[in-house]
Amino acid sequence: MSNPPALAPLEQTATRSDLVVDAIRLAILQGQLAPGSSLVERRLAEMLGVSKTPVREALISLASTGLVTVHPNRGVAVRRLAVGDLERIYEVRLLLEPWAVGRTAKSQPDKAITEAKATLEEARTLLAEPDHSELSLTNRRFHRALYAACGNDIVVSQLDDLQHLTALGIVSLLWERWPTWTEEFEEHEGILDAVEKGNAKDAERLARQHIEHSLSRLQKSGTSTG
Repeated sequence: MSNPPALAPLEQTATRSDLVVDAIRLAILQGQLAPGSSLVERRLAEMLGVSKTPVREALISLASTGLVTVHPNRGVAVRRLAVGDLERIYEVRLLLEPWAVGRTAKSQPDKAITEAKATLEEARTLLAEPDHSELSLTNRRFHRALYAACGNDIVVSQLDDLQHLTALGIVSLLWERWPTWTEEFEEHEGILDAVEKGNAKDAERLARQHIEHSLSRLQKSGTSTG
């Protein structure tokens, strides 16, 4: 296994494990640390300019979200998702996210709508020459802008973890097989329009259909592991 690429050192004050979590997570979602890559505490600590302790704590935290896996005899590695894994992730999102988007539509928070609009415009500029990792991160920010304002912190926390895994799966599985980013962008426009209008019923319905489309592709792939 080749060594992971260098990460930019953090500022001297950035030694807390949550900042290390953010740095490692971003490297994973951007594809700098690919699925299956070994995550060695000492190397990561040197790259980030911190001690091994916050790195160890960060890896434990990331393991709890499912982004990395811990093997007793082989150490820690970036998770390699199978189609069946991603299918289950979408099934849980289907239970939570449409409801959350509907709740956001009811309250129509200006900040959430502004953030969603900004990420949608960013995605529009990326469609001409799609960079999967950048487009995936923009996609994740759009979804978060709309569900994070639902008013239920437990649901938001669960969806955050699911969206991180979705972003990983989109780059490594979904978009490699189905280049649907233009179709997804158009679906995002419809969801945001319903939220802006305060139409909670339509926002929830469109969010559900959006997730169902990806889940349907996975279920029809014929390679699901269950």
